[in-house]
Amino acid sequence: MDQEFHRIRRLPPYVFAEVNAMKARARAAGEDIIDLGMGNPDQATPKHVVDKLIEVVQDGRTHRYSNSRGIPGLRKAHAAYYKRRFNVDIDPDSENIVTLGSKEGLANLAQAITSPGDVILVPNPSYPIHPYGFIIAGANVRHVPIGPGFDFLEGLTRAVRHSVPPPTALILNFPANPTAMVVGVDFYEKVVKFCREHGIWILSDLAYAEVYFDGNPPPSILEVPGAKDVAIEFTSMSKTYSMAGWRIGFAAGNKRLIHALTRIKSYLDYGAFTPIQAAAVAALNGPQDCVEEIRTLYRDRRDVLIKGLAEAGWDVPSPAATMFAWAPLPEQFKHLGSVEFSKLLLREAKVAVSPGIGFGEYGDGHVRIALVENRQRIRQAVRNIRQFLRGSGADGTKKQAVAS
Repeated sequence: MDQEFHRIRRLPPYVFAEVNAMKARARAAGEDIIDLGMGNPDQATPKHVVDKLIEVVQDGRTHRYSNSRGIPGLRKAHAAYYKRRFNVDIDPDSENIVTLGSKEGLANLAQAITSPGDVILVPNPSYPIHPYGFIIAGANVRHVPIGPGFDFLEGLTRAVRHSVPPPTALILNFPANPTAMVVGVDFYEKVVKFCREHGIWILSDLAYAEVYFDGNPPPSILEVPGAKDVAIEFTSMSKTYSMAGWRIGFAAGNKRLIHALTRIKSYLDYGAFTPIQAAAVAALNGPQDCVEEIRTLYRDRRDVLIKGLAEAGWDVPSPAATMFAWAPLPEQFKHLGSVEFSKLLLREAKVAVSPGIGFGEYGDGHVRIALVENRQRIRQAVRNIRQFLRGSGADGTKKQAVAS
């Protein structure tokens, strides 16, 4: 009975495990590791949201099973958000659903719409649940390279031309994790037109809709006329309101896809705890200064990081959105690849980052740096990195001793 289970065999070893194990050993040995790896918000959830949770949880009637679709008040609040933010009309009874975070929603929709052998188109690099949610569901994933040097729409056309059977769905994620790439409505218009012509569903992950820095709010794909014919969009409370641990997200858009997700979820869960959903209503309908405060916090951290790394000799593009910087490996370390560079940075600079290859093969020339420490700690991280880079030779080795 030592044979590996089929679905587990389709999942590769967790790329981040080696770096995480090193980080754990270093901390156990008393080393001060600055963790800029996992995208885990470090700020508390706004007080008025927490207060609503406390108020509602004291009513014992809310301790019963909830509704797997989400309580009506929350679905209405989410529809109101779409109208307010994107000028998109969402029917709360048929065009949206509450999920246990966008990650769960996407994975469950994959189970609902995928047959073994279906082809799913996924950008590479991408957030791991985007390809692996479908791999777990039995699909075959065709990767479409994205980022500097790649024309995504050209790659999408080529992928469709050479896919057998024809692709079932396309995953999109803008602002993107890990690359922080952003797009405009004109990009979505081209993709919607293409997918309608080819009969391809679009699953858009808009988890970072409110974490943007340069005055241009990211659009929704549902702003495109006709998008609801083929598209569903996932959003989340996690980053917008620092509610990552609360596990509240949404899907909105195409009625057939919403129905499929509703059906599968009805067999799998009873929805999020009702007081958490009530608190999410308070977040969406209540004062929104907290959203701007969170946005400003990440913007300030971004500026400290990017400026400090530039002064250290490491030129990293300044992200226009998300809570990440997508950093190309410094020239002298490119031969190492992202995993070995991440391990070296952890060992020598005491800074943990995420190796880019964990997000796909086209990410191997980068590391992802998360803005999840305060400015003082980010400045400390930058000082450590500067000292490390200055102590390294042109080939990435220590000037006096070869890095092992």
